Amino acid sequence: MSHYKTQDRKAQEKVVVQYAPLVKRIAYHLMARMPPMVLVDDLIQAGMIGLLDASRNYDPTQGASFETYAGIRIRGAMLDELRRNDWAPKSVHRKVREVTEAMRRIENRTGRDARDQEVMQEMGLSQDEYFKILQEASMFRMTNLEDVGVDEEAISEGLGAPQTTPVEELEDDDFRNGLARSIAALPERERLIVTMYYDNELNLREIGTVLGVSESRTSQLLSQALLRLRARMKTWLT
Repeated sequence: MSHYKTQDRKAQEKVVVQYAPLVKRIAYHLMARMPPMVLVDDLIQAGMIGLLDASRNYDPTQGASFETYAGIRIRGAMLDELRRNDWAPKSVHRKVREVTEAMRRIENRTGRDARDQEVMQEMGLSQDEYFKILQEASMFRMTNLEDVGVDEEAISEGLGAPQTTPVEELEDDDFRNGLARSIAALPERERLIVTMYYDNELNLREIGTVLGVSESRTSQLLSQALLRLRARMKTWLT
């Protein structure tokens, strides 16, 4: 028995050494959007737990590489750690809900994207007040589509995840399709930012350079895009 335990430990140590850079890369990418009180070491520690979990549960017959599967598990473990320590004040959550609802009402009335000025008018806010809400939201934002209620493991196409019923699979497919349509329908600049941030994993400074805007403005636009997605995905999130 001890022989097998020793083998298991050696296998786990090998995985940790080989994929530690992946854990750190994901942690620092998340840190780019976290408030100052979040420590990267906490994310790395949580990510290592996710990595070990991935090494125990990986099923190569599912068709994904170990690195892809491990990346999903690592991010999931880090996000679990962040959810256990929600630093966002209740006032931020309330303001985010209010902006989301205002966007949803405007878009339902007009049948097009809600504009900044319209949201401000709907809520009775000045431009400074509105941009402050976007900035506050960005400070506490998760750096994946958890912002709009999407569980990253749920969109990993079941790579080693628990089996779901056919009805649940259909619901997941409907959700993913609805999310894809909502992202595609974002205003062009917001869609580009979401794509570059999540698909290409560029940071806000890099995206701002591409678009010719400041890092803070990029952050505001990303927050706005995610609030718009939340408004458009309301049916799935309630």
